[in-house]
Amino acid sequence: MFIGFLVLLFVGIAAALVVIGLRSAQEEDPFETRLAEFAERGEATSLEDIELSQPFMDRVVYPVARRLGEIALRFTPQSALQEIAVKLEMAGNPRGLEPTTFFALRIGVGVGVAIILFIIFLAAPGQSPFSLRNLGILTGFTLFGFYVPNLLISSRISSRQNEVRKAMPDALDLLTICVEAGLGFDAAMKKVQEKWDNELALAFGRALQEIQLGKLRREALRDMSDRMGVTEFHSFVAAIIQSESLGVSMAKVLRIQSDDMRIKRRQRAEAEAQKAPVKMLFPMALLIFPTIMLILLGPAVLLLMRSALGGILF
Repeated sequence: MFIGFLVLLFVGIAAALVVIGLRSAQEEDPFETRLAEFAERGEATSLEDIELSQPFMDRVVYPVARRLGEIALRFTPQSALQEIAVKLEMAGNPRGLEPTTFFALRIGVGVGVAIILFIIFLAAPGQSPFSLRNLGILTGFTLFGFYVPNLLISSRISSRQNEVRKAMPDALDLLTICVEAGLGFDAAMKKVQEKWDNELALAFGRALQEIQLGKLRREALRDMSDRMGVTEFHSFVAAIIQSESLGVSMAKVLRIQSDDMRIKRRQRAEAEAQKAPVKMLFPMALLIFPTIMLILLGPAVLLLMRSALGGILF
């Protein structure tokens, strides 16, 4: 019971730290915002007063976390840094999270779990944090806290990719209708961005911004596909680029891609439906069947205990 409580406590603390690390990115500099507020009020104040008026998290915690991340990056291989940068891009750059802040978050969660466990072992009677058993527990939970941010990023990537897969058939239908109506491909992507508010629409909006800033359309589409990490989207982008290079009708290519996406979506739904009986087996075997056996055999066991045979057996 005590170990279960500790596990729940550590998971809750790790989740809270992760939520703090994944805070919303501020579009404006908070220092400049507060300076403008003081200027509008006409109050004579110093830079020290403005700094002290900021929340404690903005003044102390986040700068320290960012600095720890920069120190950790010095001892991190370049390949690992590139891998986490790719994961953050595939996750949609949640909350404006940077690689330095992410590394600081991992270190902070791991060290925080280790410190809390160490204090608990010191306070517990008859427990020593330096015993072999407790050192093993301390190491295990520290590594778990160190990898919690990775698990959350992987979960975010998976949910984002599933959302993109679900939205692609409808988005391709709208692209096809717009192109057949005479709009260009960029204008059709703009219509998709305006129509929906999902991950695919946001990706289209970012690609359009890159095209407006001078990037070639095929390069912007390839970068968008790499940020998605979805196989179906890779094939869609490859077909668009090929049709543009060969001069094939864009509307025809989009129609074929839309039909293909709908077929794949139906196949995925059928595959998930076939997995349902296997997933239902464990809760049925562990929860439903024991309850049914207790309801059916409970009265019989009570009658048996009250009988003469029950006096012999029990």
